[in-house]
This record gives sequence, structure tokens and C-alpha cells, in this order.
Amino acid sequence: MATTAKELKELSLDDLNRRAVELKATLFQDQLKLRTGALDNPSERTGHKRDLARVLTVITQKQKAASAKK
Repeated sequence: MATTAKELKELSLDDLNRRAVELKATLFQDQLKLRTGALDNPSERTGHKRDLARVLTVITQKQKAASAKK
């Protein structure tokens, strides 16, 4: 799901929040797989963490921009 920040900036705030929830659920599943030894590719977990960080950063930027307009 690796998306660039440019692509994320084009999404609405609702879509970004939905994607953040999906990534958090994915990270939870990755954590369970890591604990049970069923995680095939640990680097995917790192990618998911980075994607979540990108999404949360764009959400914060959009919220600050919206509050600055008011």
C-alpha cells in the first residue's frame, strides 16, 4: 500500500482517517503474527509503520491548514 505523500495530500480527511484505521489494524495483525512466529516478511511491518506515519502527518497538516483558515 506504499503511497507517496503527494498522493495522500489529494485525499480527503475522511479517506485519510479511514486509511489510518486500516493501517493500525494491519499493524495489530502484524504484531500478533510476529509474536506467534507467523510473520513471513518483517520488512512489511516496517513499511506499514512508515505508511501510517505518512498518513498521520498529512492528517495533521490538513487540520492545521483548516484551523489557520478560520
